[in-house]
Amino acid sequence: MCPSGSPSSNGSQEGDASEAEQPVAAQPEQTLRTAVVAFTPEEILSDYGENLKLLTLNSQVAELLTIIRDKTTTRSDFKFYADRLIRLVIEESLNQLPYTDCDVVTPTGATYNGLKYRSGNCGVSIIRSGEAMEQGLRDCCRSIRIGKILVESDANTHEARVVYARFPDDIGSRQVLLMYPIMSTGNTVLQAVNVLRDHGVPENCIILSNLFCTPVAARTVVNAFPKMKILTSELHPVAPNHFGQKYFGTD
Repeated sequence: MCPSGSPSSNGSQEGDASEAEQPVAAQPEQTLRTAVVAFTPEEILSDYGENLKLLTLNSQVAELLTIIRDKTTTRSDFKFYADRLIRLVIEESLNQLPYTDCDVVTPTGATYNGLKYRSGNCGVSIIRSGEAMEQGLRDCCRSIRIGKILVESDANTHEARVVYARFPDDIGSRQVLLMYPIMSTGNTVLQAVNVLRDHGVPENCIILSNLFCTPVAARTVVNAFPKMKILTSELHPVAPNHFGQKYFGTD
C-alpha cells in the first residue's frame, strides 16, 4: 500500500461549492481501487457508445490520478500534476477534431503529405473549474479563441441554471472543445451543452474535455447527447470534487 493512502482515499470528502455537481455515495474501498481499471474498451462501447473515450491508462496517468486524489498533496504539487494531466487530456481531445490533407514543401524541396486542422476551432470553459484547463489548450493551440459559461445551482433544489455565457460571434460554425474537469452527476454539462446548442452549435461539433467522470454522469450525458464526443481520463464512482478549490487555492 502506498504510505500516503489509496488514490481514492479522499475522493468524496470535499465538494466544490462553486459547481453544480453533487458527490456520489462512497463505495467499498476495494471497489474504488479497481474501478479505474475495470472498464475495457468493449465495456465502454457497450455501456456508453463509441463517442465516450478514455485516456489510455498507463503508469504515468495512474500516478497523476493518484497524486491528485491524495489528501496530503500540497497545492503546489497538486497544480503541477493537474496541469500535466490536463495537457494529456487536451492533446487527446485535439485528436478528435476534424483534419484535412495538407501538402507542404520541405527545405530540401521535397513534398510532404501531411495534415492540418480544419479552420474554425474554439474552446469553451465552464466557470470556474473549467478555467483550469484553458492554459493547457492555449499551450497546444496558440491563437485559439475561448468562450465561457457560468452554471450555478440552486441552494435548495440543486437545479443547475446558466447565469452567464460569452462566445465568439460565429461559434455556431466552429468545432467546440468544452472544458470541465469534474463530472459527478452531469447536470452542469447538460446545461452548458444546451446553451451551446441554443447558439447554433451542432451536437456532433462539441467535444467535452474532462478529467474525472463518474459512471452516473457519463450515462446521463451520453443519453442526453449521444452525438457529442467525450474524452476523460477516468471513470470512477467517486469524483475528486475538491479539484476546483485545491487548484485555485480556495480550500
